[in-house]
Amino acid sequence: MTADCESVSPEPAVGGLPRHRLRVVLVQPDIPQNTGNIARLCSVTGAQLHLVRPLGFFLSDARLRRSGMDYWQKLNPVIHDDLPAFEQQLAGGFHLFTSRGRTDLWNAEFTADDWLIFGSESSGLPQDFVRRHAAGTVKIPMCSGERCLNVSTAAGIAVYTALRQIKYGGQKAATV
Repeated sequence: MTADCESVSPEPAVGGLPRHRLRVVLVQPDIPQNTGNIARLCSVTGAQLHLVRPLGFFLSDARLRRSGMDYWQKLNPVIHDDLPAFEQQLAGGFHLFTSRGRTDLWNAEFTADDWLIFGSESSGLPQDFVRRHAAGTVKIPMCSGERCLNVSTAAGIAVYTALRQIKYGGQKAATV
């Protein structure tokens, strides 16, 4: 899937989004409002949303629908039965976001076909999954002593950091 929002074109306009096939993956999300916020993020950026069961809510949950607003109807989220089923489909570049990641966000290299993977709000990504893919872990810099960011905030930071790198070839955007 190539992002199909109006601002995406082969040669993006100033302020437009670059062509990409970013996938945002939520592994066993607990809080429907965060998933709804991330669904909105995916809709406005053209990223594809993947959800890995078990989910801590029903897809018909009113809180999910409310936070996702009318954006939810524009999405066609991919639902994976469990983490092993998802891992079988995982191909290409991917980044696991964890507060103990090996690479910090400023040094992570993103491409237009990457998977951006986030864990549940209560327990993060399963530790065995993180161990198997430790080289692909990324941490978002925070003040020392702090535990973590809200998952929807982390997803927003990650998606827009990846889009900036894709648009500007990893270079810092010129200031106007």
